[in-house]
Amino acid sequence: MLADFLLIAMNGLVWAMAVFLVASGLTLVFGILHILNFSHGGFVMIGAYLAYSIMNLGTGSVGIVAFLGLALACAVTVGAMGFVIDRVVFKRLKDVDDSYSLIATYAVLLLSEGAVKSIWGPNFLSVYPPNGLAGAVFLGDFIMPAYALFVIAAGIAVFLVLDFWLQRTASGKIMKSVALDPWMASLLGININLIFTVAVVAGFALAGLAGGILAPNQSLSPMMGGTYIIQAFGVIIVGGIGNVRGAFLAAILLGLIDAFGTVYVPSFPGIFFFIAVAVIILFRPQGLLSGVR
Repeated sequence: MLADFLLIAMNGLVWAMAVFLVASGLTLVFGILHILNFSHGGFVMIGAYLAYSIMNLGTGSVGIVAFLGLALACAVTVGAMGFVIDRVVFKRLKDVDDSYSLIATYAVLLLSEGAVKSIWGPNFLSVYPPNGLAGAVFLGDFIMPAYALFVIAAGIAVFLVLDFWLQRTASGKIMKSVALDPWMASLLGININLIFTVAVVAGFALAGLAGGILAPNQSLSPMMGGTYIIQAFGVIIVGGIGNVRGAFLAAILLGLIDAFGTVYVPSFPGIFFFIAVAVIILFRPQGLLSGVR
């Protein structure tokens, strides 16, 4: 019984950290630019496909250290794409209505899906987990897939690094001040346009990192851009839009609710995620931790 409970909880945490990896860049971009980047899922997808291509340059399977390097390479590449998107799209969205931002970023999502179909084709592809993470760890009757533990560790690590950056470094504090009051920050001599660009590049880099890390977690298809984006939006809304700590807590809470709900009410898989989001928004519309943190 305890082993079953722990297995359900671990499944919930794996879901939570996978979604947080996606949501971290999304909440960073919204927290600074106040733009809901609907194309974010598309660049997570591109990061996953880049991981597939890099791995297939060799034997198709790599060690853990090489896999982490591969994920970082995906982050750098997608971050560079984010710089281009910032110049071409986001710079033009700063002073327009939010509805135009949604339309523009959705158009970028469609373009990313079309690019993936053109380059990699419409068929499903798969990525091998790194060597050393294909097995399982046994703790009595409790079986823990090694790759699942890796995803949990990766999500926690990304949160700790991102939180340290925003809370403990000068650049992170400047970024938070720009998010709270860009006009006052500009009066103090802060280059807010540079901060906006850094936020976009960092957000896209996190999307590429998420895609690289999560590539072995699913089949790759040109439609996978929407796989996590709805859950990621739910997480950042429940956590408090623009709040990294809130997104992390919301991912864990929603992941556990969804995991236990799916097991104990299997007739309605996934519905408890949406019920939980609706209930939390009803009683706490500002999110678990409101404001930029």
